[in-house]
Amino acid sequence: MSEDILINFTPQETRVAIVQQGVVQEVQIERASACRLVGNIYMGRVSRVLPGMQSAFIDIDSGRAAFLHIADIWSQRHDAEPVHPIERLLSAGQSLMVQVIKDPIGTKGARLSTQISIAGRLLVYLPQESHIGISQRIGDEEERLHLREKLQHLLPPDVTGGFIIRTMAESATERELLADVEYLRKLWKDIQAKAASAAPASLLYQDLTLVLRVLRDFVNDDTDRIRVDSRETFQKLHAFALEFTPNVAQKLDHYTGERPLFDVHGVEVEIEKALARRVELKSGGYLIIDQTEALTTVDVNTGGFVGVRSFDDTIFKTNLEAAQAIARQLRLRNLGGIIIIDFIDMENAEHKSAVLNELRKALARDRTHMTVNGFTQLGLVEMTRKRTRESLAHVLCQPCPVCQGRGELKTAQTVCYQILRELLREARQFEAREYRILASQQVIDLFLDEESQSLAMLSEFIGKPVSLQVESQYNQEQFDIILM
Repeated sequence: MSEDILINFTPQETRVAIVQQGVVQEVQIERASACRLVGNIYMGRVSRVLPGMQSAFIDIDSGRAAFLHIADIWSQRHDAEPVHPIERLLSAGQSLMVQVIKDPIGTKGARLSTQISIAGRLLVYLPQESHIGISQRIGDEEERLHLREKLQHLLPPDVTGGFIIRTMAESATERELLADVEYLRKLWKDIQAKAASAAPASLLYQDLTLVLRVLRDFVNDDTDRIRVDSRETFQKLHAFALEFTPNVAQKLDHYTGERPLFDVHGVEVEIEKALARRVELKSGGYLIIDQTEALTTVDVNTGGFVGVRSFDDTIFKTNLEAAQAIARQLRLRNLGGIIIIDFIDMENAEHKSAVLNELRKALARDRTHMTVNGFTQLGLVEMTRKRTRESLAHVLCQPCPVCQGRGELKTAQTVCYQILRELLREARQFEAREYRILASQQVIDLFLDEESQSLAMLSEFIGKPVSLQVESQYNQEQFDIILM
């Protein structure tokens, strides 16, 4: 499936969109004020060991302590040998080399590992390992065996460490593979040399910026063009491509049109849609996507789609269309963690199987690791998608200061009754000549109309006058009671 990669660059942020056959499939954003940490290697310093959680907090070159679990500590021990508790492996003040495997998300710090991996264009170098692995995306067993033997034949006798062969290596020449091996080995030697004299909590190696990762990680055989709207960025990409990916250089295109690049390809509109809860389907059905702290839920509804044959056929077609849309929305919104999908209930077992197969097929285009389980007894599909960075909504948005992220406000009537209770509480605790209610226009209007009798009864009960004052800056839930 042919695709274009669009790069919109400003000094403040870089935005990359992947467009397949005119449809936006993925958007990544990297801001100068909050660069991605995944892939960076640090000389970390243990600040605190938590035996109860078998974890440790590690100081790295960032504003927040990072997190290292015992499962992410690499060692040369055989699996048959017992695993030592973390308090016997680490101690406060100790220095150790760590790599970021997950960016800080929300209130959580970065996730670390002591197993180092350095990504090249064709290979991933694992200096602590000794095996040769193959990308899971290369499914043909003969091809996997051929690539493994090819790399083993090329490796010099003095090479230590292991490698993972990436998907892009399928069409690579021996010379290109060997060049990648030498580049990664030199990079690792430089990191080791720097680590020997590095101060604790310092950066040893920084992964490529989003712009350069486009050439290393995003480009594949299906990529037709890489359009860049910045001349300086285009020149930087072109120079990088000539050195490391010569066959990609010809795909680079400097966009000089009058209209913004993302407007021309409809990316801005898709970003706005990706921030909404509701996703419309072409048939008339729709999805409701809710992202919470623990998981993401996707609810499928038929909406205005009535079909032409039977009710079962309508449900089946809506679910098939939803499966495609859900896979795209997960990529576009970068939703990760636990994901629960509530397809419309289907009685037909063949229909269920077809919908599940369609979902798996659509998810296969995703570069992020996922697991998909079948339908549960409640008719839900459970899946996970690896979360290594913030979702699109968390990058672009913040919780509403009015509703505090609930997505709902108390009604004016609810606030009125809350004020009446608070007024009674104040009257019992403090003596005042008069009580004045400061609230929003909607609440004051309700006190002057429907709830005027309730306010008069309370005023009579406490034996004090109550006055009203509109505060235009208050939201519907805000109020104050002033003792006069």
